[in-house]
Amino acid sequence: MQTYNILTNNLDSLSEGKADFLLAASVTKTCEIQGITQAGIPGMIPLTPTLDAEFITNEKVFSLGELAETPTGVPTPALITRAVHNIAPFSSIEILDLGLTAEPQNCHIHHFGITPSESISSGAGIDAKEIFAKGMEFGKSYELKGNYLILGESTPAGTTTATASILALEYDCANDFSSSFLHVPNDVKTQTINKALSLINEEMTNFEKLGIVSDNMLLFCAGFLLEASKRFQVVLAGGTQMAACLLIADKLREDVLMRVKHDNIVLATTQWVTEDKNSNISHILEQLSYKPHAIYTTFSFSNTQIPILKKYDEGEAKEGVGAGASLAYTNSLKITNKELLEQIEYLIYTM
Repeated sequence: MQTYNILTNNLDSLSEGKADFLLAASVTKTCEIQGITQAGIPGMIPLTPTLDAEFITNEKVFSLGELAETPTGVPTPALITRAVHNIAPFSSIEILDLGLTAEPQNCHIHHFGITPSESISSGAGIDAKEIFAKGMEFGKSYELKGNYLILGESTPAGTTTATASILALEYDCANDFSSSFLHVPNDVKTQTINKALSLINEEMTNFEKLGIVSDNMLLFCAGFLLEASKRFQVVLAGGTQMAACLLIADKLREDVLMRVKHDNIVLATTQWVTEDKNSNISHILEQLSYKPHAIYTTFSFSNTQIPILKKYDEGEAKEGVGAGASLAYTNSLKITNKELLEQIEYLIYTM
């Protein structure tokens, strides 16, 4: 494995030391639109964040008899994050309930009184200013256990809401967002985004627009980022969704009269995202008012004995549940591709 800077392609790395791991788990009912996402079991996609939270915490799930996977059988990226924790344990694993349909069992959960957001096709129905403020407040109060924080997410259909959010804020990134699919369902996504954008107008504030077209995870994490990065380093673990979170924080800082302490923020993703021909994370990041520290880590399933895992290398799933930052974390600790692959295979064999 190697870690590289997304914008320069030079060798790069995360800081040394232990990391806390927070999972921002959230449901937007956008995920219930037929064919818009494959981040989970068909008919039960809103359960995906709950299962991801349970698995990374416990190495097994309680809310269903099986781990979330795509319709083609590709297991959730939670598998990568849990394997990393087994080899090089995080300081802590804690879950942020940002609107779930089922509470994860046997997990350390932070509750904020947030309910699942509605589908953006008819309006998300979010009090965006309130959710953002809750994120800021948690960013002020969170107590770091290790040396820095990894903030991952599990939000099915989140790339759709991320795209709508960024377009609502008038960034030029319409075709830059990734997907859990190998072949992206652009018609369904585009129709959904267009419906959402038709519900807003130029007279609305940024918060009013985002309350219609965004999701709880993006808004909460953007607020959290502004405050937490004042006190310690935050690694946003994810691809184009977390890049959208950076853009939202960059835009809303003007509304709340704050600066972004960007030298304390890193975005970390997988090579599957950076090599995705259907998206362009570099172009998203170039929209920021500053040059971000953004990295990706190479990891391959080419030598796996479990054929379904090779679909990651072919472009399915790509990222989620903190996988990219977890890979960078293991690389900073000199763990090899072979060692991590063996642990991932062991998890599958013993499930």
